[in-house]
Amino acid sequence: MRYQKTIIALLLLSILCTGWMYMGNYFAPTPVRFLVPKGWPQPVYNFKENPLTKEGIELGRQLFYDTRLSKDGTISCGTCHQQFGAFNTYDHPLSHGFNNSLTTRNAPGLFNLAWQKEFMWDGGINHLDLQPLAPITAENEMAESLVTVIKKLQAEKEYRKLFKAAFGDETINTQRLTRAISQFLLTFISSNSKYDRVKMGLDSFILPEKLGYEIFQKKCVSCHTEPFFTDYSYRNIGMPVDPFLKDLGRMKITSESNDSLKFRVPSLRNVMRTFPYGHDGRFFSVLSVMEHYRKNMVISATTDSLLRNRLPLSNFEIGQLTAFLYTLTDSSFLQNPHLAAPGKGISTTAPADIHNK
Repeated sequence: MRYQKTIIALLLLSILCTGWMYMGNYFAPTPVRFLVPKGWPQPVYNFKENPLTKEGIELGRQLFYDTRLSKDGTISCGTCHQQFGAFNTYDHPLSHGFNNSLTTRNAPGLFNLAWQKEFMWDGGINHLDLQPLAPITAENEMAESLVTVIKKLQAEKEYRKLFKAAFGDETINTQRLTRAISQFLLTFISSNSKYDRVKMGLDSFILPEKLGYEIFQKKCVSCHTEPFFTDYSYRNIGMPVDPFLKDLGRMKITSESNDSLKFRVPSLRNVMRTFPYGHDGRFFSVLSVMEHYRKNMVISATTDSLLRNRLPLSNFEIGQLTAFLYTLTDSSFLQNPHLAAPGKGISTTAPADIHNK
């Protein structure tokens, strides 16, 4: 008799669970593991607050490429951050925003963001989840209000389904919007360049690359620290202020005169694909950057101490350095289909693990 009661109870529980699932209350997103490349430090992003899921990443992907986030429906995050340029604004010093206005800074490449504590050229945003709010609401970028963005998304049946799949119900708000975009951005991992393969013992440098790497370690690694090829610091590298933009960099955030003309050290990963260079895109080639360091720097009170005597580079050294910098191009990242625009409808291509082999 006791066993019969147990069987009946289990049947009733099964019926209740089936009905609960049938009514759309079942929530079981697919977890995605974030795998740290071998030899890299642990990321600084708090995945406990925003765990990666296949559904969250797919929602973020849709949002990243959706022009409805802009006021006139013509600009998405992907408009200015193009995959073939390592998610920078390729070949343009400044980006075009709403009503054909121009941004005031060059859009940098986006990758390895899980290890980054601060964002923007001046570090004005201190959390990845907050980053999308700046371009969405900036008058010279997407020029939209968050209230209107949320209303647009709520009006779309497909988005209500996507938010429910990612977060458990159809509620669409700012926090879920930005966390979904963050989940997608966190999959932007660039760790499979020739340099990386050499480090893993899977490839080898040819002579110019090897010599260039040796020169890099002597003259560049203090600021462009491996494996990210940036130390995420802010430095004045002797770029005179643009008379039109009048951008004083980090000083805008801290109000400290010592931070005048200091900008974040950019990563050199994929550097041969992220031109133009500099916070305002004034350098259109790696050679012009090298020429700046060895001849054209304007030394001031806040110029970085490592560069007070400029950076002596011979033509030979520039040639070898350039050969090495090509080894930092990660073609698998630039062509990763999981990071491309999803097309119409729900994409189902998010990988179960986030890493580059």
